Amino acid sequence: MYRLKYDPESDVLMIVVSDSGNLSHAEEMGDIVIHLSKKGEPLFLEVLNASRNVPLMVQALAKKEVAA
Repeated sequence: MYRLKYDPESDVLMIVVSDSGNLSHAEEMGDIVIHLSKKGEPLFLEVLNASRNVPLMVQALAKKEVAA
């Protein structure tokens, strides 16, 4: 079950992927930060600059759906 949390002060959207596992490290890919367990499984993702990036993600996904 995914959960979303948004912090308007920092403009970060957090997507919780798993409640189990211990946080080991994070990998940053541009404005996306993936927090991983010791087993390398994703625990949660952070979308930085969410007010700008989330609409762009939705637009990109909508174009893929139209093209399919």
